[in-house]
Parts: sequence; C-alpha cells; structure tokens
Amino acid sequence: MDFEKIEKRARRKKLLKNIFVYTFLAVWALMVLFPFYWMLLTSIKSYSSYNSEYVPKFYAEQPTFDNYKDAFTTVPLARYFSNTIIFTLITTALMLIVAVLAAFAFSRLQFKGRDLVFTGFLALMMIPNELVIITNFQTITNMDLRNTFTGLILPSVTSVFYIYLLKENFEQIPDELYKAAKVDGTSDFMYLIKVMLPISRPTIVTITILKIIECWNSYVWPRLITDDQLYFLVSNGIQEIRENGFGRENIPAMMAAVVVISIPLIILFLIFHKKIMEGVSRGGTKG
Repeated sequence: MDFEKIEKRARRKKLLKNIFVYTFLAVWALMVLFPFYWMLLTSIKSYSSYNSEYVPKFYAEQPTFDNYKDAFTTVPLARYFSNTIIFTLITTALMLIVAVLAAFAFSRLQFKGRDLVFTGFLALMMIPNELVIITNFQTITNMDLRNTFTGLILPSVTSVFYIYLLKENFEQIPDELYKAAKVDGTSDFMYLIKVMLPISRPTIVTITILKIIECWNSYVWPRLITDDQLYFLVSNGIQEIRENGFGRENIPAMMAAVVVISIPLIILFLIFHKKIMEGVSRGGTKG
C-alpha cells in the first residue's frame, strides 16, 4: 500500500513538473514567435487600414498582397537578392576551402610551430570586430576594391571559429586511420577527401549553414564598403527602404520586404536545424 502511495506521489510530481515545463516553453515560444507574427500580419494590411488603426488589431480585416508588389517596385529588391545570393555562395565556398585545409593542417600535419600558430589564430578571436573592420576597410580602400564583389567577399573568406570547430571534429577521427592510409600510399589530400570529409559531414553542413546565415544577415561591412546600388545586398536594401521615406510612411510595404528577405533563412533553418545541433555537438565533444 505504501508503495502505491509513493508511486502515485511520484507520478503526480512528474505530471506537475511536465505541466510547468511545457507551460514555460509555450509562453517562451509565443514571446519569440510574436514579432514574426506581427511582421507577417502588418505586411498583409493595406496602407489605409494600418494607418486608421488607433488601437493595433491582431488580425487583418481585408488582407492584401499589394505591399509585396510595392516592395519590389519601389526599390530594386530583386537585384539586391541576386547580389546577396552571389555574395553568399562565393563567400561560403571559399570559406569552406580555407577552413577545411587549415583545419586539416592543424589537426593532422606535423610542422614546426603548429601549436604556436594555432594559439595565435585563437588569439585573433579576442580582437573586437570593430578593429578588424577598420583594418579591412583601410586595406580594401588602398587596393581600390570598394564597390566590387571582390571587396565584399575577401574579408569574409576566413573564420577562426569555423577552423577551430572543424579542427576539433577532425581530431576525433582515430589516428590509426591516417597511419593505415599512409601505409597504403594515400596522399594527405586524398585522405582528407575520401576519409575525413565524409566522416565530418554533419559539422561541415553546420558550418555551411551558419556561414550562409552570416552572409545573408551581413550588414555593417556591406554598408561600409559599398555606396553603389549595383552592389547593394538585401541588408542595404532594407536600410534604403527605411531612409528614402518609403519605409517611414508605408510601414506595411516595408514589413513585406522584411518578410521576403527573412523567408529563405527561416526555411533553411527549419530544414537543417537538426544538422546544426548535431554538427555543433560533434564539434564540441572529444572522445
């Protein structure tokens, strides 16, 4: 009888705990998702109905998609999209090449001063981004690369954090595989391509997705290095919409532009969020 009482208490305690946890998570989810809902809701309200609301409404009485048309016709948003896609794809591809080769060198190759060089790499993470941006701006300006894709891309092709994350993942691969491959006459490059990259695929996918998100959301550097609309990214486009008077007056159209720009990243995260978590956990765990 006492055992049954103890079991009932344990079940009741577990039930109350689950109710508290799921209630907290539900409230937190609503807090996080509400701005996205408000952005989407505002984007489908007409200009007149939005301005006539003295008290904001949580629904649209007469939904309209004209705001999305206005967002593309008022500013060259399609061009900003294409520029961002070009910038993101090239930057991500070059970063992967640099990060993979650097991580392989630091994790498998033996050369004098390897640990000292890698320590210096990690020390770069302590430098504020503002100082790096100033140095990069001066360098790109001296090379006469302002308002070019080269100037946009070059400072973003390396990342100490991604090199570190990939190096930690490479080091989890047993040394016996590398020694066996060398005995078979496999070159370092072929060992990297055929063994290390397939094993480290989750981490590489994670790095790729995070870099795509980073490039897509890039604002400070593109804003600083470009003043020609031919090279504006979507982040520049949003700022231009806000500054040219259109975004200040027609808030629904500006929200429509923000929705259009946000959708690719939202879809990307929803599809690959498990890969991101898996890759980060693999990169941060040794043994």
